[in-house]
Amino acid sequence: MGMIFSFWFFMTNSGSNLRFLMADTLITTQHRHWAAYLIGQEELERRVNRYWQQFDNFAEVKDQQLVHVSKPDNSVKPVEKKPLVEIEPISGTNFKGHLMIVNDPKKLRIAVPGAPGKGEKVSSMVKRLGAEAGVNAGGFVDPEWMGNGFQPTGLVISGGTIFYNDGGMNTANHIVGIDKDGRMIAGKYKPTELLQMGVQEAVTFAPRFIVNGVGQIKNQADGWGIAPRTAMAQKEDGTIMFAIIDGRKPGHSIGATLFDIQKIFLEHGAVTAANLDGGSSTVLVHDNKIINRPSSEYGERFLPTAWLVFDNPKSADIRNIWQGLDPSKIDPSKW
Repeated sequence: MGMIFSFWFFMTNSGSNLRFLMADTLITTQHRHWAAYLIGQEELERRVNRYWQQFDNFAEVKDQQLVHVSKPDNSVKPVEKKPLVEIEPISGTNFKGHLMIVNDPKKLRIAVPGAPGKGEKVSSMVKRLGAEAGVNAGGFVDPEWMGNGFQPTGLVISGGTIFYNDGGMNTANHIVGIDKDGRMIAGKYKPTELLQMGVQEAVTFAPRFIVNGVGQIKNQADGWGIAPRTAMAQKEDGTIMFAIIDGRKPGHSIGATLFDIQKIFLEHGAVTAANLDGGSSTVLVHDNKIINRPSSEYGERFLPTAWLVFDNPKSADIRNIWQGLDPSKIDPSKW
């Protein structure tokens, strides 16, 4: 039986598809090196490089600016006001999660920890800043997947101000953000370009996988493995959607591929979508309660950034805790 399985696993198309899916799943975890046992070290490096090349290719697709954020019309009879946040369950063959709908994109802010030295749980940020809801946002430097959550990767913009930038002003980053008009901006941009575009909130992560209403991921095999996921999208009328997918919990939810997320967003009318940090960072907080089931055995992780929803975002007391710090001298492993 072992010989038959090995032949199927390594020599047939169906077995190889499963093997590469397993490898992609490991690539998204702290055990990336284990993928080499499935596909070899050379193939592992080639596959990771291919994904990043794909992400760069997705970022090059020109945004036709299909989003037109609705503005209130005082000349007509007012319609029933939509709630600030709506949450509904979503599911697939191997996963369960939630879709958080934010009906006004201008109610979103990027929040950061309240004190320097280590990250902060999203639930803590929500409570401290008086937000209605929040999800995890950008990536961070995470040595051995045991980092303190204080050092972001790439760029952080909040309230139209650059809070953190580990490169130059002309160094392009994959970003996920919102501009002054409430339009979602995703792709690869230089900080100088983002300021010129009026981007108000942004973090670094990739890829942008829906552009102009078209999904860029063509099949499950290119879906970057099965994992807990957080992703963000926008509809043509400006409505923002966050997909929060539980994972690594057999019997409840194994996780989703980016192809799964893409399908959900397209079914809900997304014209733009991008990936956010996922895995053990994935969390959804609403009304000061954790709504999903984080995959980490320790519960919520300490993070550098979160997307928070405020009734009055301009009043949020979000301060730059990295001001004056040299990114090269931050120790992300020190608690």
